[in-house]
Amino acid sequence: MGKKSKKSKKARSCTETLAFLDVVRELRQKCPWDKKQTHTSLSKYLLEEAYEAAEAMNSDDPEALKEELGDVLLQVALHSEIASEKKWFDFESVAQAISEKMIRRHPHVFGDAEIKDYASHMKNWTRLKQKEKPQKKILEGIPKAMPALQLAQRYGEITSSVGFDWKKTSEVIKKVKEELKELEAEIKSNQSKKRIEEELGDVLFALAQVARHLGTDAERSLKVSSSKFAHRFEKLENKINQKGKKISDLSEVQLEKEWQSIKRSGSI
Repeated sequence: MGKKSKKSKKARSCTETLAFLDVVRELRQKCPWDKKQTHTSLSKYLLEEAYEAAEAMNSDDPEALKEELGDVLLQVALHSEIASEKKWFDFESVAQAISEKMIRRHPHVFGDAEIKDYASHMKNWTRLKQKEKPQKKILEGIPKAMPALQLAQRYGEITSSVGFDWKKTSEVIKKVKEELKELEAEIKSNQSKKRIEEELGDVLFALAQVARHLGTDAERSLKVSSSKFAHRFEKLENKINQKGKKISDLSEVQLEKEWQSIKRSGSI
């Protein structure tokens, strides 16, 4: 019974995927907008849909996540269809290539290799990548267009996998304090905006490594804090407006008093 059910689900999955690819093919043939798209023109939509999917992942809304993942899949299918028209590759080739890559890079799952923990997996992953593309530098392939904090943390993950890292979180925090002192020194000297910018960048980079050592996501942490700040500031604005005033009417001391009141109220 179980085997039959599993088979029927797989068959349904294949049928739905083929039907979906037929829809994409027809869009390319008959829709004026879809017909004129290129890899370049669609690139911004792929990024936009990926961000919307990431936002849905944080919403605990399964329906929203399903919809946004579908939008991402549409972008993959469109790019594959355009490539197919150029006789480059098709959707099946994309699926085959990623399947083969995952099998190669997970010998502990699909082979006889033994991996003890996450760190061992990352080390082996990097080794396998270098073996596949020996001419490629270790940090190549990480897109520089990624959000800066995410990029910093990703660099740390990759270099850590080859042994270039602090051993303890306390050592990274010590580095953050060192970078803060250097930033303060540059601000006091007030001689070079470029140097201040560089030192500030060093602080942020070090903080991203703290997040990595703690097993948290620096980008997500900052977004949560930004959201919390926006929510509290909106409450502050509403509170002041209810008194018939504007934020600009209050002094710094008054604003701080109201801000602390909102924080004590337990608002997120």
